[in-house]
Amino acid sequence: MRATPSALLCLGLTLLLGSLPAPGLTSSALTIPALTIPALPPTTPLPDTLPPSTPLDALPEILPIGTPTPRPAPPLMTAPVNPPAASAAPGTFARTPSDPLFTRQWTLPVIRAPQAWALPAVQAAQPVTVAVLDTGFVTSPELAGRAVNGFDFVSDPARAGDGDGRDADSSGVGPYAYHGEVVANIIAAAHDGRGMAGLNPRARVVHVRVAGTDGQIDVPDLVDGLKWAAGLPVPGVPSNPNPARLLNLSLFADFIPLTRCDPRVQAAVNAVTARGALVIAGAANDGADAGGYSPAGCRNVLTVTSVTAQGARPAYANWGRSVALAAPGGEVGHGVTVSSVSGAGGVRDPNGTSLAAPHVTGVASLLLGVRPNLTPASLRRILTTTAAPFPGGHCDPQPARSCGTGTLNAEAALNSALSSSLGK
Repeated sequence: MRATPSALLCLGLTLLLGSLPAPGLTSSALTIPALTIPALPPTTPLPDTLPPSTPLDALPEILPIGTPTPRPAPPLMTAPVNPPAASAAPGTFARTPSDPLFTRQWTLPVIRAPQAWALPAVQAAQPVTVAVLDTGFVTSPELAGRAVNGFDFVSDPARAGDGDGRDADSSGVGPYAYHGEVVANIIAAAHDGRGMAGLNPRARVVHVRVAGTDGQIDVPDLVDGLKWAAGLPVPGVPSNPNPARLLNLSLFADFIPLTRCDPRVQAAVNAVTARGALVIAGAANDGADAGGYSPAGCRNVLTVTSVTAQGARPAYANWGRSVALAAPGGEVGHGVTVSSVSGAGGVRDPNGTSLAAPHVTGVASLLLGVRPNLTPASLRRILTTTAAPFPGGHCDPQPARSCGTGTLNAEAALNSALSSSLGK
């Protein structure tokens, strides 16, 4: 594990909160020489729409998965989110939410989220199920009734922190338990007059735990978590009654060299994509080429890096040809404001590509809410072609340190989808 000045920066190893660029890249205890990134083969094309008869068209209500085994409560879960001031009806979109943190959520106007919420079709959007593969489930008032305690895929009991290996309770354990919580809140926090405003207050979130208490992710756990989240069978694991159309991965796999996409992760991504689900991943936080990371460097992944409010790449944010687009992820001293039951006063202000990726996932869920049969390829095309150009045409003075096609633009993406019958 790379030596870092704080526990917060340590999390930047695999769970993509901001950290300072390191002199060398590591995965767990491995020291990796300078990256040489091969040219990526083209993304496998997929049809523009899913057949009307596919089971993914009609998303089921979220269902519980068995009876969770009693386990220790996640640490630090003490500070409640402020009670509602003037609650809106559940699942409603407000162009100017009354949630008290909304005025601090600078990322939302950057991506023109309020303008997207005001569109009549968005007001009538259908619920969409999203999976968050991360540190696991935390009970959050922001997602009351729209989140499910999915499955715990951490197979190593020593790293699981809950007394066993894999089990049907995905509850977050350890000092990083909040990470999956804040990612989910960016995607789906309610517009209800308390806490923060999420991008899609109608989205339904399935929490899939793949990170241990150390914040690290083993490849087999990630592979099985990917498959299960999309509704694919995993030996020895109950089937997922809530298959997701979007999989958010604000992380990268550990215990492997950071020189290419791991073939096992690539195979899982391919299977998930063929199932009709889009994998959205953070680019990682080493200030390096994202092509050596899994899943950021894998084909069929929509890889997202961070930019500041001014559209510039922060020093920590990974870059390169595998990056599809950028979204606000904050920087040191100007983080992304999120509600968290374990944060001081119910609030945190982290930064990193962990926070950029769920902005894209949230907007993608809005697109599926109005055009439910869009394929992963169509979603990618809409999100990347409608991105706002970077100031001066680039996110970084060095052309090789590219950040994709531009900064996420929710309003433009929704208008593009609504201007066509594609995906209806």
